[in-house]
Amino acid sequence: MKVLVTGGVRSGKSRHAETLLDREEAVTYVAPGPLRDDADWALRVAAHRERRPTSWSTLETGDLAAALGAGGVGGAVLVDCLGTWLTRVVDDAGLWDAPADEVATLVEERTAAAVAAMTGTVVLVTNEVGLGVVPEHRSGRLFRDLLGSVNQRFGAACDEVHLVVAGRVLRL
Repeated sequence: MKVLVTGGVRSGKSRHAETLLDREEAVTYVAPGPLRDDADWALRVAAHRERRPTSWSTLETGDLAAALGAGGVGGAVLVDCLGTWLTRVVDDAGLWDAPADEVATLVEERTAAAVAAMTGTVVLVTNEVGLGVVPEHRSGRLFRDLLGSVNQRFGAACDEVHLVVAGRVLRL
C-alpha cells in the first residue's frame, strides 16, 4: 500500500500518517529535512519523536530513493515530509538562484528515482502549497511550483491520496 497524505501546515497530516501505520511491526521514519542548527526546528523534531512508538527507527537522509528502496525489506516506511526533502535537495545543490528549468530538471530526476524505488508499505507526508496566494519572492514561487510537481508525481504513484484539513481526512 502506498499513500500520499497532504494538507496545510498544522492540519494534522503527520498524526494521520502515523495512524495509518499503527498495525505495522517495523516502521522506518524517514526524516529528509534540511540539516540545520535551529532551536525551533529541533523542538518540532523532538515533538514528532516523542509521539512515535519507540519501536520505530528513524533515518535522517536526503537520499529519498535509497530510503524508499529499502521499504519492502525492513517493513513500512513513513516519509515526513516531501516539502522538507525538496528544500534539502535544492539547498544541497545550491540552486535557489539557478534558472527554474535547471532546478526543475534536478528535482524531476530525484523525484523519478524516489518514485521508482517505492516498494512495500509507504506513507508519504507533504504540504499542500497550491491553495494560497502567489508568493512575493522568487524562491517561494519556485518552491511552490516544484512541490506541486513533486506532489503530482508521488500522488500518481500512490494507491490513495488523503487530504487533511483541520484534523479531518478526505480520501481523494
